[in-house]
Amino acid sequence: MTLILSNDDVEKLLTMGECIAVMEEAYVELADGRGVSRTRSDCFTPTARADALYSLKSMDGVAPKLGVGAVRINSDIVTWPKRGNAMRREKVAAAPNNRYVGLVLLFSVENGEPLAILPDGVMQRMRVGAANGLGIKHLARNNAKSLGILGSGWQAGAQLMAACAVRDIETIRCFSPNPQSREGFATAMSAVLGVDIIPVGLAEEAIEGADIVMCATNSIDNVFFERWIEPGMHLSSIKRPEIEVKAVKRADRVVIHWNDPTPIHVAAKDVVIEEKVAGRGWQLAEEIDFHKLPTLPQLVAGRAEGRKSETDVTCFINNIGLGYQFAAAGSLVYRKAKESGLGHEVPTDWFTEDVHP
Repeated sequence: MTLILSNDDVEKLLTMGECIAVMEEAYVELADGRGVSRTRSDCFTPTARADALYSLKSMDGVAPKLGVGAVRINSDIVTWPKRGNAMRREKVAAAPNNRYVGLVLLFSVENGEPLAILPDGVMQRMRVGAANGLGIKHLARNNAKSLGILGSGWQAGAQLMAACAVRDIETIRCFSPNPQSREGFATAMSAVLGVDIIPVGLAEEAIEGADIVMCATNSIDNVFFERWIEPGMHLSSIKRPEIEVKAVKRADRVVIHWNDPTPIHVAAKDVVIEEKVAGRGWQLAEEIDFHKLPTLPQLVAGRAEGRKSETDVTCFINNIGLGYQFAAAGSLVYRKAKESGLGHEVPTDWFTEDVHP
């Protein structure tokens, strides 16, 4: 039988601590070359809305030790509105009943069968948080207690969950351009984490004196700048454009998620992808050689250097997502779902066939 899971099921099954642990284990296999991950691919075409594009995104990976291969697929209507001084990438809930479309398919490495089908939403949030949490675990000062975060959206919440899972965080300051958003975020996440989160009106207020600075925005422009760096800081971002190149170069130790500099972009004729326009998105930080920087799997496996002193400035850039993360987190979710009885089983024969090409 193939298991059908919901986001609610995944939220019940996948804790941040467990997600960090299974990703850390899986990254060692990836660093050793036994696990594999395919470069993310984005296809863009026009859509009915003049201010939007249709995007079909996919990524996949196989974690043999965990017995799972995974494919993540997103079918999106994407816009790039200007918010304050930054352009942002925003998906539109355009599917029936104002919903988004993202799926994770899990397969058995042993016999190829489809193990589970689930939405990608909660899992993708947790795997991004877990990756940055591992960056903090292996790069931030052991005594780091204060944190400043830029961003107050859904991803920002997972970033704080991950930071608090690997460090004893006592104070958090949060900035985002929308006062209502940052205040609501501070109230909600304070209750979740048991840590007092203070909303502030300027990015500098959030960052000043922080041991850890986290960027968790949907901006395709810089949001953190070199002039804000202080000795001993750990810088963390969930996407390539967030940290100014000068700040990255100023860091004593820089680790990226993976060596792919960009996704594979395929676009219909005359389509303009805002994230590839000069001066923003994937075009930012081009002078940084992503092929040569150490990766998070190498750091976790002990094959890349981490922090050397209390005054080092360290930086982790979660520059691109990996399909491999969905295999790692998916293996855990599937096992716990089977143990707990969550989800709905449907005949595997619905997704298999008795002919082949």
